[in-house]
Amino acid sequence: MPGPRSGHDQEKGALMSTKQIVALLNSHVEGDQEQFLSIALQIAAQQARAGNETDANALKRLVQKARERQGGAPSGQTPIPLARPRGELQGLVESAYPKTTLANMVLTDAIRARLERVVREQGQRAVLRDHGQIPATHLLLVGPPGTGKTMTAAALAGELRLPLFTVKLESLFSRFFGETAGKLRLVFDQIAQTRGIYLLDEFDAIGSRRGDPNDVGEIRRVLNSVLSFMEEPNSTDSIVIAATNHVEILDKALARRFDEVIEYHVPDHEAARILLTRRLGQLRLTAKAWSSIAPMTDGLSQGELVRAADAVLKDAILENAKSIDVARLRTALEDRQSFRRRFHA
Repeated sequence: MPGPRSGHDQEKGALMSTKQIVALLNSHVEGDQEQFLSIALQIAAQQARAGNETDANALKRLVQKARERQGGAPSGQTPIPLARPRGELQGLVESAYPKTTLANMVLTDAIRARLERVVREQGQRAVLRDHGQIPATHLLLVGPPGTGKTMTAAALAGELRLPLFTVKLESLFSRFFGETAGKLRLVFDQIAQTRGIYLLDEFDAIGSRRGDPNDVGEIRRVLNSVLSFMEEPNSTDSIVIAATNHVEILDKALARRFDEVIEYHVPDHEAARILLTRRLGQLRLTAKAWSSIAPMTDGLSQGELVRAADAVLKDAILENAKSIDVARLRTALEDRQSFRRRFHA
């Protein structure tokens, strides 16, 4: 049984508390509300590790109430100042503060319902914890390029008014091969300290099956580290989103760590029509025009459809045109189809 703390240990604990108070006051004076709340969550995590679950949960609930109050800020006012990666995380993580929402996306009813459930759980996470439940915090998004995976991360950040942190995994490997697990440790430490949406893009770079013929020892070590990191408590309820175009090569043990696995597909004709109509805006896409170009949208991703629409829209802006040029839209779609055939050949 451990004995009483020594005077030195007590003094050290007091110093740590003093530093936290100084950091809290400094963030308050600087008007950095997100930093203020992040420090409060760090204290909550310390209390939880020390076994003081009651105090830890009380702090988390207060932080949530503060953020919910910020959520009612007037339109156009930033409710939470943008948190930016610092120190060794610079270059590994890119930060943004998207204004995109789920309403801006063309989604199937099934995918929209699942994402809206994630938003609802996050908004009521204190209620869930009071009943012994936790909100969904780990999402795996799979599907072809350009089908909306990255935009989903931005939309969730916009819905929850949280910063979006994008972790560039391939950059991490190329710059720090041999130290990747340690760098990922920094990322997961930030997840535990700073609430946000964390996008691990091109996740198959670290999630490929163990034992793959092309596997190397470093990738196995990194994968094992990620498996361990994802089991750790997420005191901030940050959302970790992994996106991949190659779900078939993901390690099954890793896939089981996710609360939600959402599969994206290229748009069908109706989704393509809605997307083009929204993108073209005042250049109305009539039923007659749509019937002539609908077959040309087959197999095109959301990203490819957007690029085709933007090419026509920019021409219209520069030429001060008031209506859509169907021939140009047809050509733009044909160009995207030609590129897709070459790319996938």
